[in-house]
Amino acid sequence: MKTWLLKLARIGAAGVVLVAGAATLPAYGQEEGFRLDHAPDNTASLVSLQHGAQLFVNYCLNCHSANLVRYSALTQLGISQKEIEQNLLFTTDKVGNTMGIAMRPDDAKTWFGVTPPDLSVEARARGSDWLYTYLRSFYRDDSRPTGWNNMVFPNVGMPNVLWQLQGEQTTRFEDVTDPETGEKAHRFVGFQQAKPGTLSRVDYDAAVADLVAYLTWMSEPTQRTRKQLGVWVLLFLGVLTFFAWRLNAAYWKDVK
Repeated sequence: MKTWLLKLARIGAAGVVLVAGAATLPAYGQEEGFRLDHAPDNTASLVSLQHGAQLFVNYCLNCHSANLVRYSALTQLGISQKEIEQNLLFTTDKVGNTMGIAMRPDDAKTWFGVTPPDLSVEARARGSDWLYTYLRSFYRDDSRPTGWNNMVFPNVGMPNVLWQLQGEQTTRFEDVTDPETGEKAHRFVGFQQAKPGTLSRVDYDAAVADLVAYLTWMSEPTQRTRKQLGVWVLLFLGVLTFFAWRLNAAYWKDVK
């Protein structure tokens, strides 16, 4: 009996430490080189997610598929089936179908040099900060086949599909000299607006934040439920540990 109680107390305490420790682990894999901007977390806003879904279908789904997600899943964002059919159903005729595209992989590779990746779990693979910075870092580059380049993903094959919203921007560099080594370097200092888009810079950043929020939601639609459930699991383990500790103390108090 006493052995079982000791094991129960140890398991409960270890569970709390393990789960709490996992929650505080640092996030690795940040893109090296170009500094990533922090993406606003709009995943709790249904309005932002709905706007992001609209942007995704209108601008991304032409070339990028999301074959792990069905159109019917958008009802979780407060979009009715009728609204999906009228406003978002462009690549298929059934709400229950996945978000596929009509473009063939061979054609895509011929046009872009590479087959555009499926975006179902791209947010989990890249991270929201990477996507947020990437979608705001396109600039005009006449040396590229598409006429576009990207500071986060140099020599990217993808053009800036959001250029009508963002407008066109160019890069600004300056020559700097290292005071210690004397070596000269060509350093990026920022973007310069060449042609305005339909949105201001602030509004465009907000739109990209909504799109990234949708991509993040799409990569794991049950993420919020999982996190909420995790809180209850931690509370349960904490209560279990307390009772196991007190029960163990009560059992051993008269044992000398």
